[in-house]
Amino acid sequence: MSQANAAKTKREVASRVAEPQFGVPFASIQKVEADGVQVFYRAAGDPNAPVVLLLHGFPSSSFMFRELIPRLADHYRVIAPDLPGFGFTEIPAERKYVYSFDGLALTIEAFTRALRLNQYAIYVFDYGAPTGFRLAMAHPERVTAIISQNGNAYEEGLGDAWGPIRKYWASPTAENRDVIRKNVLTLEGTRWQYTHGVADPETVPPESYTLDWALLQRPGNIEIQLDLFLDYASNVKLYPKFQEYFRKAKPPLLAVWGKNDPFFIPAGAEAFRKDIPGAKVQFLDTGHFALETHFVEIASVMKTFLAANGLARPATESAAKR
Repeated sequence: MSQANAAKTKREVASRVAEPQFGVPFASIQKVEADGVQVFYRAAGDPNAPVVLLLHGFPSSSFMFRELIPRLADHYRVIAPDLPGFGFTEIPAERKYVYSFDGLALTIEAFTRALRLNQYAIYVFDYGAPTGFRLAMAHPERVTAIISQNGNAYEEGLGDAWGPIRKYWASPTAENRDVIRKNVLTLEGTRWQYTHGVADPETVPPESYTLDWALLQRPGNIEIQLDLFLDYASNVKLYPKFQEYFRKAKPPLLAVWGKNDPFFIPAGAEAFRKDIPGAKVQFLDTGHFALETHFVEIASVMKTFLAANGLARPATESAAKR
């Protein structure tokens, strides 16, 4: 072997040795058919590791987990689907999909079956909460833990920002529907959801709310979102059922909450302790989209919480992977 080739081989070996120490776990982008829907999802981590299912909210997609996924994937198999009507999930016109929270939950349940996810911890945010809680009620044996990041299940957790939407629930007229269309479903309304309650709004990456707004503008999507706003009332009606599930199943639960959220206020996080006395609650000085500003803190507290509840790859196995 020439001296040049020997040096090249040494560099390649050194790179391979160093890569696990300094590299970022690779996240793949995939699609799978479930419930007649082409579900787009991001996945990372060892297929044999404990599963963490990440469920996003309005008006976002799995893109909101871009910083969290690599920070969990060294210990967990992380799966983040785009809900129907959001992100890059595609629904054929012939499917005649009915956009409701029952429908979203049925699709995500089919998604978990398609990926053979028999047990998983769920991270629920905003719309992801009533979706994930429906899954948990239907199959409590599958849910190993719940991380609720501004994912509400209590009346006292609904902030004043719900005022116009409550009016729409009470009287779903074209006029009230138009109020939501003109005041919430706009670029500025989308940006406000990301920046309200953040100490320095300029720290929120503009690509997040810009991508959301671009995808909301796809043909027919605004009407889909207005239908889901109206159907959100079905979640509030289910709150007592969600709470009954918490009391009976008592899943390990961590509520990590942006305390300045105008939609889901801190009382909603504290309320989990009524039904799960051992629930952990942590507040962050930020707004609704806490991951945009506090992803390092959230990843850290999640790992500590999951490990404390026996949901981590054994240390000897982690060492072997390195």
